[in-house]
Amino acid sequence: MATNKIAEKFSKSLMQEVHKWGGMKQTGVSLRYMMQFGANPTEKSLLQSAQFLHKELAIRIARRAVELERLPYGLSEKPAVLQVRDWYVDSFRDIRTFPEIKNTNDEKEFTKMIKMVKVRHNNVVPMMALGVQQLKKELGRKTSYEDLYEVHEFLDRFYMSRIGIRMLIGQHVALHDPNLPPNCVGYIDTKMSPVEVAQNASEDARSVCAREYGSAPEVKIFGDPNFTFPYVPTHLHLMVFELVKNSLRAVKDCYMESDKVEPPIRIIVADGVEDVTIKVSDEGGGIPRSGLPKIFTYLYSTAKNPLDEHPDLGTSDMATLAGYGYGLPISRLYARYFGGDLQIISMEGYGTDAYLHLSRLGDSEEPLP
Repeated sequence: MATNKIAEKFSKSLMQEVHKWGGMKQTGVSLRYMMQFGANPTEKSLLQSAQFLHKELAIRIARRAVELERLPYGLSEKPAVLQVRDWYVDSFRDIRTFPEIKNTNDEKEFTKMIKMVKVRHNNVVPMMALGVQQLKKELGRKTSYEDLYEVHEFLDRFYMSRIGIRMLIGQHVALHDPNLPPNCVGYIDTKMSPVEVAQNASEDARSVCAREYGSAPEVKIFGDPNFTFPYVPTHLHLMVFELVKNSLRAVKDCYMESDKVEPPIRIIVADGVEDVTIKVSDEGGGIPRSGLPKIFTYLYSTAKNPLDEHPDLGTSDMATLAGYGYGLPISRLYARYFGGDLQIISMEGYGTDAYLHLSRLGDSEEPLP
């Protein structure tokens, strides 16, 4: 039925092309390759980059559009998911109808176009979250999270692919920026200080906490502020922000009725040979062992369901992510995108430690779904 709906909106020949391209092989790139390739962008290298993206983006976007048609439990039918699929098919059409890129003018026009594609997909995460919430509401309490593992596996693939698409577009667009900060190659900072990023992310998380609770626990950071390594600061900021935000909330909730002073959140940055590891520790009471398997699913959150609070969310452009339970699973995908990982270890009755491992070598290729 979902296929019929999409067929009415898009021509049969376009949908056939989507399916054809959706079967083609993707090509992964590594952080190190992106860094070397973009170190001194020339007209020739930007042209090569655009020619690569012209084909690669069409393949990646088509694969997701095809998968969006085949989701279990009727998820493909949900209005929010249909909207996301429309965005993917529209973007595929824009890329495929763009003529062959032969010179610098073509490359500049192509860059403008993919910039628009990136903007079109800005709300994909909240929109997909909304579709999943609609499905959850429809299925009711009788469905356990374990039953929906196919949905969870799909969302892991889908969001990992989205991180890759946005990284490739963002990197190409950023290479045109004449005012990039020193040491930056597109999105990549070749001398990123994880301590500095952790400080900024912690301050942002504390201001969110203060807005919600009236105050925020202290955050103490341990590590060498002069230590740097190549990484994407926006990715690290997102991950640390999420972990600190969770810790702050746990501490505030745990000490709500207490006269005791709230213990600080501790962040430790360790510089290893293979990995840079960032540990975020709190004394917010921990997570029960039975709850640990759920924290990385997209169908679990301890915050209130945003659909219950704002039933009109489906029509709004501004959809909040708190309460969708997406922070941790998406942070783990960001860590894994460049060969790292995220692990959570909890002591119920005491607190939680989150270990964020970032691969130092930059050699691992994107994990392509």
